[in-house]
Amino acid sequence: MNAKLMRNIKDSLVTILSVVIALVWIAPLFWLAGTAFTKPSFKMTFLPNTAFTLDNLKYVWNAIPFGRYYINTLILVIVTFCVQFVTSTLAGYALAVKEFKGKTIIFAIIFMQIIIPNDVLITPNFMTLSDMGLTNTKLGIMLPFYGSALAIFLLRQHFKTIPKALAEAAKIDGANTWQTIWKVYMPTAKPAYMSFAVISISYHWNNYLWPLIVTNSPANRTLTVGLAIFAKSKEANMQWANVCAATFIIILPLLIAFFILQRQFMESFVSSGIKE
Repeated sequence: MNAKLMRNIKDSLVTILSVVIALVWIAPLFWLAGTAFTKPSFKMTFLPNTAFTLDNLKYVWNAIPFGRYYINTLILVIVTFCVQFVTSTLAGYALAVKEFKGKTIIFAIIFMQIIIPNDVLITPNFMTLSDMGLTNTKLGIMLPFYGSALAIFLLRQHFKTIPKALAEAAKIDGANTWQTIWKVYMPTAKPAYMSFAVISISYHWNNYLWPLIVTNSPANRTLTVGLAIFAKSKEANMQWANVCAATFIIILPLLIAFFILQRQFMESFVSSGIKE
């Protein structure tokens, strides 16, 4: 009885602690949304004005070319992920299934790239793009991310768990290498693809420093760069409601995607445990 009581108390404390942490994390989002839909103010208060209005969103959308920034960001996110999907699948398959000289060394190099922050590579990447004449272009923003060490690592670990008998059976049935990858390996790695999709899309949607350095014209700016420029411009009028409205416009697609697909997101991370 005492053990059961202690277990119930422990579960209750864990639940309470989880709720408190969740409230702490979600409080800024509620404040941002509340401020974005209330009358503009020069003061930052935790409890915004209660007068609901959509004027802030209309003002922000017309003040800067958010439509162009949205298109640029969508192109960046979608194209980058599609290329990563192909390159990471092929690299993960080669490292998991094929046998060739230097395989261990190549995997070690790829693994080490995971722990190297992208910011460390900004200078050499920018110099390379300058020599290639790709600065202030969409391709210049995307090119350094066409290969992903994290995606290769995740897919390699998943592909190694697939019995070779399945691939051999597909080969006996007449499937070539491409068909084996498409029909045998890729379907079983859906959790890894979903997990990396969440990481890749959210990272490139919110990435700020690299697009800021590479671009210098509205034609190629992303949403995060546009937000930073807007927050410092006279159009913002130093009003938190306008800045919060611009931020809300940027994060809205990710919020909608999460609320619609949150179950798949959670299941993908839970089931994508790394196995050797």
